[in-house]
Amino acid sequence: MADSVLFEFLHTEMVAELWDHDPDSDPTPGGQKPSLSVLEGIGFRVGQALGERLPQDALAFREELDVFKFLCKDLWVAVFQKQVDGLRTNHQGTYVLQDNSFPLLLPMASGLQYQEEAAKFLAFPCGLLRGSLHTLGFRSSVTALVAALPACKFQVVIQKP
Repeated sequence: MADSVLFEFLHTEMVAELWDHDPDSDPTPGGQKPSLSVLEGIGFRVGQALGERLPQDALAFREELDVFKFLCKDLWVAVFQKQVDGLRTNHQGTYVLQDNSFPLLLPMASGLQYQEEAAKFLAFPCGLLRGSLHTLGFRSSVTALVAALPACKFQVVIQKP
């Protein structure tokens, strides 16, 4: 329990510090604010580090669906102390991970005015997923979608070589 509180506090402080340091910066040519790119990059590196510490049998996954089942169960539990609520795929390299009560969005769930702020709290987990997949041998792009707080969806598109 204490670990999850410490992680949530650290994550909140990272977001606050980056936003205080760079509150009104213009988006990059790709349309993303530099602060989001920094958070996503930190998440990517953490995801790589977690992936490097996975048991050797996890590194033997070669089927995409098995990798995503592993991420939804084991990795999500290790980081957020809960499993993903749903996993969907089109069997063509696109996966959607549904979390109906995402822990990093729970403090904002009380009002609709926070929905615009959700993106900055989801950049780190997007990077985390992308970094973990990279370590497992899959290049991907990850985006987060929020329709109603605290639920969110992470859309992962596997990039074919």
